[in-house]
Amino acid sequence: MRTREGYAVARDGSPIHYQVMDAGGSGGQAGLPLILSDGIGCDGFIWKYLQPSLCEERTIVHWHYRGHGRTPEPRDRRRVSMPDLADDLASVLDAASIPHAVLAGHSMGVQVCLEAYRRHRARVAGLVLMCGAYGNPLRTFRGSRALDLLLPWISFSVNRAPRLIGAAWRTLVPTRLAFALAARMELNAELIRLEDFMPYLEHIARVDLPLFIEMLAHAGRHTAREVLPTIDVPTLVIAGDRDNMTPRALSEEMAQLIPGSKLVVVEGGSHTAPIERPHLTNEAVAQFMRDIAAPDITAAAARP
Repeated sequence: MRTREGYAVARDGSPIHYQVMDAGGSGGQAGLPLILSDGIGCDGFIWKYLQPSLCEERTIVHWHYRGHGRTPEPRDRRRVSMPDLADDLASVLDAASIPHAVLAGHSMGVQVCLEAYRRHRARVAGLVLMCGAYGNPLRTFRGSRALDLLLPWISFSVNRAPRLIGAAWRTLVPTRLAFALAARMELNAELIRLEDFMPYLEHIARVDLPLFIEMLAHAGRHTAREVLPTIDVPTLVIAGDRDNMTPRALSEEMAQLIPGSKLVVVEGGSHTAPIERPHLTNEAVAQFMRDIAAPDITAAAARP
């Protein structure tokens, strides 16, 4: 396995960390590259099984959002909107010398991928949209608008006492108690494993809380619904049938609005379906990627 990493330079000069993984030689270059975009507060835990399963056939690129993982906080902390992140993704493609690729997003990453399609259409060869909404996710979180209404008050409280609340956040989140609560309220406790989910809790505890809330607010205001009927690249939508954070109905609606898209529902899967039922998710994505012909193969077949 061959890996390399580096930093792309965003439009505002911010460094954006990325990692490229492939099998080396022709094996890692046989198909279209796949670019992985996380959910908010994540640094790759959701791709634990998908990434290694696909890199034998193609190049895989995973990158970190501003203030996440190995990407430092942006120079302007307000520059964490979905257009900012979509442009960062394009900068990663440039830095990795990838002209076009299939974009895969989980949770908020779905919005990032859709915004990237809107702003950088020529770079997008396909879309894999996992357990996410096309927009305004705070209005549908657990089937209500409660989080959307509460977020301004949460933001006010955090910014009023950032050190105190931040210290409590860093202490309480990366614990087995937090995992137990998540497994009881959001995840499928029968399928999720502690060692698969704890990296998320450990990472989100390190993310700057005011920055996290600023990004969450931008995600809550963003929508790409008007983009969906215009999508003309192969698209796979994956939903968990027990996903409370992004209800299955949103994925079904998204699939209906995207012409020719395919919907896969993971039975028993929650918002973290890719690590709850990795075999089903991996195979769905792998088959989808195999069905997309590489541009050079398509062009060669079209020649007389």
